[in-house]
This record gives sequence, C-alpha cells and structure tokens, in this order.
Amino acid sequence: MNTSQATPVVPKKLLLPFILVTSLFALWGFANAVTDPMVQAFKKVLELSNSQAAWVQMAFYGGYFCMALPAALFVRKFSYKSGVLVGLTLYAGGALLFYPAATTGQFWFFCLGLYILTFGLAFLETTANPYILAMGDQKTATQRLNLAQAFNPVGLIVGLMVAKFFVLDLLQSDDVENFSALPEAQKLLIKSADLMVIRNPYVILGLVVLAILILIAVNKMPQAKGDGAMPSIKDTFAELFKNKKYTLGVISLVLYMGAQIGCWTYIYQYAESKGISSSTAANYQLVAFILFTVGRAIGTYLLKFISSGKLLFYFSSLGGLFALGTVVLEGDAGLYSLVMVSLFLSIMFPTIYGIALEGLKEDQSKIGAAGLVMAIVGGALLPKLQGMIIDLGGVEVNDITVMGLSEMNLSFLLPVICFVSVAIYGMWIHKKHNIAEIA
Repeated sequence: MNTSQATPVVPKKLLLPFILVTSLFALWGFANAVTDPMVQAFKKVLELSNSQAAWVQMAFYGGYFCMALPAALFVRKFSYKSGVLVGLTLYAGGALLFYPAATTGQFWFFCLGLYILTFGLAFLETTANPYILAMGDQKTATQRLNLAQAFNPVGLIVGLMVAKFFVLDLLQSDDVENFSALPEAQKLLIKSADLMVIRNPYVILGLVVLAILILIAVNKMPQAKGDGAMPSIKDTFAELFKNKKYTLGVISLVLYMGAQIGCWTYIYQYAESKGISSSTAANYQLVAFILFTVGRAIGTYLLKFISSGKLLFYFSSLGGLFALGTVVLEGDAGLYSLVMVSLFLSIMFPTIYGIALEGLKEDQSKIGAAGLVMAIVGGALLPKLQGMIIDLGGVEVNDITVMGLSEMNLSFLLPVICFVSVAIYGMWIHKKHNIAEIA
C-alpha cells in the first residue's frame, strides 16, 4: 500500500508560514513580467538595437548570479526571516532608483536599478525555495514547491497588465511611425515623457514592497538560525560538484531560464516582425501567462501520478516542439506556437529545482539553492545571444532571410536546443535515479 496518500503537502501547523513565504513568489513574478516588455520599450524610446536593449535582461538576471551565493551565506548564518527582510529592502531600493534614472534619462541608470532590484530577488528566491521544500515531508517536497510556484504566475499576470495598460499603451514613441526621423527637439520631449511612463510602475512597486516588508517584519516566522557547526563552503561545494544530479540540474536550469526569458522577451519583436504593435503583443503574452498558470496547476496535479523526471521530459519535449513551430511557421501560426510554449514552461523551474536539491543535507541545500539561483543567469546570457542573432542583418527584425526564414524566426532555434537538453536531463533522471512517483 502506498502510504504517501496520507502525507499532506503542507502540514497544518506550517500553513501560515507557507502562505507568507508563498506570497513572495508573486512578488518576483510581478518584477519579471513588468521587466520583459521593457526591452521593447527601451528599444523604442532610446533608439537601441535588439542586442543593446537586451542589456535590460543582462542587468536583471545578472543580479541573480552575483548575489545568490552571498544571499545563501547570509541565510546560512542568520535566519530565513532576516534574508527575506534584506531581500525586500534591496528590491524596494532598486525599484525606487527608477525615479532618478528617469530624470537623467540614462539607460545605464535604469539597468543599475534593475541590477540592485534583482539583488533583492536573489535573496528572496534563495530563501523562499528551500524553505518551501523544508515545510513538510520530503516525499511531497517537489509537489509543495510546484504549489507555491503556482502563485508566481499570478504576479506575472498582474505585472503584465500593469506593463500593458500603464506603460506600453501610453508610450508616445511607439505611436509614431518613424520616431527616429523626428526633429531632435520633438524626440527629446517624447523621450522625456516616455521615460516618466516607464518610471512610474517601478516607483509604485518600490513603495508597495516597503509596505510588505513592514508587514513581514512585525509577524513571527518560525525559522531557526544555523547551529554554527556547518561544514566549510569549500567542502560543501566539493560535495555538490560530485553530485551529478545536482550539477546537471544547474546546467539544465541555465538552459531553461534562457529558453523562458527568450520566449517571453522576444514575443514583442516576433510580433513586430508580423506587423503587430507592442501593445497588441502584450495580449498574446497575457494568454501565454494564463497558459503558464494553467500548466502549473496541471503539472502539480500530475506529479501525484508521474515521476518528476518523466514529467519534466514530457513538458520540455512539447515545449521544444512548439518552439520549433515558432521557427518554421509563418504568420499568426508561428505566433500562436510561441504562445503555446508557455504551457510547457510552467513546471520546469520548480521541478528541476526540486530534483536537483532532493536528498541534500540541510546545510548543502542552502548552498545548493544558491547555485540554482545563480543558474538564473541563463535568462541574461541566452537572450543576449538571441538578440545578437536577430541583429545579424541590422537593427530591424526582418533584415535577412536564410532558407526562407527570417533572422527573427531563426533566433528561436536557441530555445529549441535548450528544451531538447532539458528533456534529456529529465529522461536521465527518470531512468538513472528512479525518482519515486508521488501519489
């Protein structure tokens, strides 16, 4: 008899802490969704190439890479609650930097704000993910993380709605047919107004995060500090590097993040190549986020019956198939295929994360979690490479064609390769490690 049926996903005594920590997942989902359209917004307002505009994602996801390990060391020494409070402070500080950035009109200043903002997100993700995994039985850890991650798309949807209605719909530079040809004085006025439009959601977000920080600060979080008897960082890393399941999990997460952010960021440029405005493209991304949310719910349910590795294989294979459709299909069919990719992106992050950390000791788990959060840098590097592919023939999205396919379409071969690699990891996990099915 399978006794895991009687094992609750979240024990009743840990329900309140679970809810409080889960609320953080929506916060970084919001930041992700607001930032993705900013690549296209900055490209229009500041007249950047696709590759130059991709520095938005380099700054955003690069912050994760730089701060994940320091965040893990901080949490290792202090408490999870302290990590959350530091994370929220950095999050708010980075968002509020958009106010002086808009005043100066300097692209690097906006990127600096995003960089610091994601220092905070690195703290939050390094803290929240392993904490959720530890809130109950090991048998239901991956299912529990998928449940918590299901609130991430809520933040995604809200963030996208804010980006659409309060940024993209209000940008004057996107309404002008040939913005670059306008007289400099007129362009300067439009640029100043548009930068204020970009600024406002981040400043408001910073104030909201400060309010949430105060709420969490006054609530008790049942989290103990480290006992001071932890192995050295060097020894911990040595053990982690010997764990093939973990190291391949980190690589898979780098590739997954590259595929996800590439598909979400360049949906605007892909739509532009079909003659669709950025504001209308946001509607397609909204559908993608809804499918992402539905996929999380379906995936969390299916984990009751299908092993983590096998489910990862199925979802990444189907994601790769639709990404390939984005490459070879023309017109609306290619755009629909790109939207469908998000349904299968849904379970990949928490599933890879749960698989990679499964079986690690508590102290190893904290440092291991940092390595996985650092892997989010894939969302900085691979979209930058994809932007360079799009710019092969020039700054427009349809400068050249190869075998009848535009450079825009061909750039999505990069996500296809990523999905195939993750599918191989999923099947390897299923066959070699025989992860027990959760029922």
